[in-house]
Amino acid sequence: MILTRIINPTRKLKPDSILSISLFTTVSSPPSDPLISDAVSILTHHRSKSRWSTLRSLHPYGFTPFQFSEITLRLRNNPHLSLRFFLFTRRFSLCSHDVGSCSTLIHILARSRLKSHASEVIRLALRLADDNEEGENRVLKVFRSLVKSYNLCGSAPFVFDLLVKSCLDSKEIDGAVMVMRKLRSRGISLQISTCNALVSEVSRRRGAFNGYKMYREVFGLDDVKVDDGKKMASKVKANASTFNLMMMSFYREGETEMVERIWREMKEEGGCSANGQSYCVLMETYCARGLMSEAEKIWEEMKVKGVVFDVVAYNTMIGGLCGNLEVAKAKELFREMGFKGIECTSLTYEHLVNGYCKVRDVDSALVVYREMKRKGFEAEGLTIEALVEGLCDRNRDKVVEAAEIVKVAVRESEFYPSRECYELLIKRLCEEGKMERALNIQAEMVGKGFKPSQETYRAFIDGYGLAGDEKTSALLAIEMAESLKLRAEEVS
Repeated sequence: MILTRIINPTRKLKPDSILSISLFTTVSSPPSDPLISDAVSILTHHRSKSRWSTLRSLHPYGFTPFQFSEITLRLRNNPHLSLRFFLFTRRFSLCSHDVGSCSTLIHILARSRLKSHASEVIRLALRLADDNEEGENRVLKVFRSLVKSYNLCGSAPFVFDLLVKSCLDSKEIDGAVMVMRKLRSRGISLQISTCNALVSEVSRRRGAFNGYKMYREVFGLDDVKVDDGKKMASKVKANASTFNLMMMSFYREGETEMVERIWREMKEEGGCSANGQSYCVLMETYCARGLMSEAEKIWEEMKVKGVVFDVVAYNTMIGGLCGNLEVAKAKELFREMGFKGIECTSLTYEHLVNGYCKVRDVDSALVVYREMKRKGFEAEGLTIEALVEGLCDRNRDKVVEAAEIVKVAVRESEFYPSRECYELLIKRLCEEGKMERALNIQAEMVGKGFKPSQETYRAFIDGYGLAGDEKTSALLAIEMAESLKLRAEEVS
């Protein structure tokens, strides 16, 4: 049994043991309380409709936490009834529950694999432990209580995994780490999913390097204990998910060298095989650094290893190629997706639109964008603005089409153009002499909270001048001067 080293009272413990002997021994129950026997009889023999009203009438003053624990222990083979009894006492304030009474129910729910309910009661126990103490002390109190009642309830080892995950859900990382360390000091390992959750949360909240340190501690990679000259093997091994989450964490922080290091450790020290996600993260890392030859080597390695190419893998490679101006290769992969029956996503099309805009092939970008719209996908704001910029700069005769794209996107996908996007459209429309359309866009721009800038005024002044409307152009010049003067006064 996994907890033998904790609960075996004959084992000699060091003076500085994290838990005292009293917590490992089974606590004997006092003589049976008639109230307890009576409550158990009502709960087990009465019909569901009458048991609760009977309990309330016969025991209007409710139960002590100890009495609740004893009753629940006798119902441990019926965990759903135990849970309903707990909810009943809470609803009608028939028991002032404490950490001990919660611990009994937690064990009963855990041994029956009712994990979500057990986690809810753990969170209650953490709140009841002592709201005036620091988080780690609350966790320690619940941990001690669970250890003390473990044998008596015939619990399951993963009850401590539930405690760690509940701490993480409550953002009590220090408490979760404390529980892990106390268990490891007794040679007990958490489940791999719990280990990964702990490493992931530390990485997310305290940075990738701290997450990496936690990984090495959780999996015992720096333990100095030896057996016959060799480091003692950890009871739980890191899996591909462990390495993937660390690689992603370092990638997000721009630590690309650490991504490669984790990749090497996975293959050399971890002893586990990379999966599709692992390859995608490494490819993404190379793509971000512009090392497309290295990314292509990884792509070929995936083929050799028989790794299944999914849409994420294709999107990663297509995005990298487009970002590094190799749009022709990206288009080949796009066609390959179609041949293999792999459905594209919005991101696939966006990569291609942006790629074509970067190489100034706006016509192809427009074709891809129209196909994207036909498929029912909506582009992100940056993609739309890249397309608008391409249409305005390379094909000024298509500025009206660019304005129409923005208009439709605002109406259909809640697109919010930037000031730069509005000003570019206004400038190009004014240059084309389409003053009415430019005024409509300027009105929309003001409605979005953007005040006319000097660039906007100059675009209209020049536009009306080219159109031969010198009067309007002169009036706008005066208005611009007054506006600039007013703003200067506001700043001063």
